[in-house]
Amino acid sequence: MKMIKQTILGLGLLTAGIATAQSAKMTNILKVGVNAGVTVPNGNASASVGADLSYQYLVTPGFGLGVATGYNQFFGKDNNNDFAVIPAALLLRYYPMQTGFYAGADVGYGFITGNDFVNSNSTVQRPDGGFYLKPELGYHNTDWNFFVHYTKVFTGDKGQIGSQKYNAGTIGAGVAYNIPLGKKL
Repeated sequence: MKMIKQTILGLGLLTAGIATAQSAKMTNILKVGVNAGVTVPNGNASASVGADLSYQYLVTPGFGLGVATGYNQFFGKDNNNDFAVIPAALLLRYYPMQTGFYAGADVGYGFITGNDFVNSNSTVQRPDGGFYLKPELGYHNTDWNFFVHYTKVFTGDKGQIGSQKYNAGTIGAGVAYNIPLGKKL
């Protein structure tokens, strides 16, 4: 009888420990998301869709630091070629409360891929990339982030090559799912 009581007590403690660990706030988070946007005026593309992948470490409950990448497909307008942007960026996030509003930015380098020329009638080379900036504002909870963003790859001093404007920038919205990893906070 004593052995049965000890077993039940042990199983109870183990169950309580597992339940607490699963509900505890995590410091390491993998974020997987999608986004879509319309390009900023005077661009060579009309819209974009993309996938985001990032890792975030919560330095404090209100501040996250990490790395971000993804793939954003830009659809050329008029006779301009489609192209893609693959970012390699530092992720910064500020969370004033455990659930609610947040602000942040991804800052780094955006690799531009696709056809070597801006359009099919041009000899102007497409840039290989440039400074990448993606500020965002959104709402977050334990599992999800819903956000609006401005994404831009700056190519050259004025964001253009010669007389050909090359615009790799969008204004859009997205959603990301948070996958907790690692130890609890």
